[in-house]
Amino acid sequence: MKTLLRTLLYLALIVWLGAEIFFPVVAAITFSTLQPDTHTAGTIVGQLLRILHGIGLVAGLVSLALLALAPAWNIYKPGSVLAPMVLLVLMLGFTVYSQYGIIPAMERDRVAAGGSIGAADANNPSRIHFNKLHNRSEHVEETILLLGLAAVALVARAETARA
Repeated sequence: MKTLLRTLLYLALIVWLGAEIFFPVVAAITFSTLQPDTHTAGTIVGQLLRILHGIGLVAGLVSLALLALAPAWNIYKPGSVLAPMVLLVLMLGFTVYSQYGIIPAMERDRVAAGGSIGAADANNPSRIHFNKLHNRSEHVEETILLLGLAAVALVARAETARA
């Protein structure tokens, strides 16, 4: 049973971090393939980002629940799961912020710019704000990835402390 629960924990972390790692690759391929039509490429990448966030929220909640229950099931020592749990809560918070804060604001800017950010004038306030939010979104996803890598390292350390 302990092996199954640890496997589920690792699987949840792998799925989330794997999606975070490969998302920029998929986005780059999408934009290079649809280079003349950045609006369609952006729409596709936006939908993929929403899916990534859904995966992250589910995987994060599963990981958080398993880590919270692990000491009660004698899988890990109680003190060894606190740091990875804090990192997972931060990852979930950044994911929620991106999904429900940044993405809707970018969509409002896109609509205000006439439906296509690429077609808007470079000095258009909506385009400027959209680009600022896009940059912020990239930093948020990078932060989620780095926090996730740190959480994996801390879970590995908890595994060592268990032994």
